[in-house]
Amino acid sequence: MAHPTTSTSERELANYGQGRELVRDVLERIGDKWSVVVICQLGHTTKRFNELRRLSEPITQRMLSATLRGMERDGLVTRTLHDTRPLRVDYTLTPRGISLLAAVRHLACWAVDNAVGIQARCAHP
Repeated sequence: MAHPTTSTSERELANYGQGRELVRDVLERIGDKWSVVVICQLGHTTKRFNELRRLSEPITQRMLSATLRGMERDGLVTRTLHDTRPLRVDYTLTPRGISLLAAVRHLACWAVDNAVGIQARCAHP
């Protein structure tokens, strides 16, 4: 008796099911509004903490610190401490962060292009 075989699409769905939690975890970590803003602000440049804070208003100092710590932990940002008076700290996207930059910029552009329509639907359900 022949054993039923799993089709390619069923295998792909099973693999997707196993990866769903991983995808959700990664998107939670990189998809919050402040991470997206910081990635866009850094782009291909190096910026100091206070410059990032100004560019990312109305983020608080505490939230920016937490966001940058998480991004550093995830390998998206490098933090360079310069032994100067006063101390200077620079942030730069890593190669992993740069690989995410294009997708984040597309998402940000999509949000700008669609914000009015989405806000109008929220105001008048």
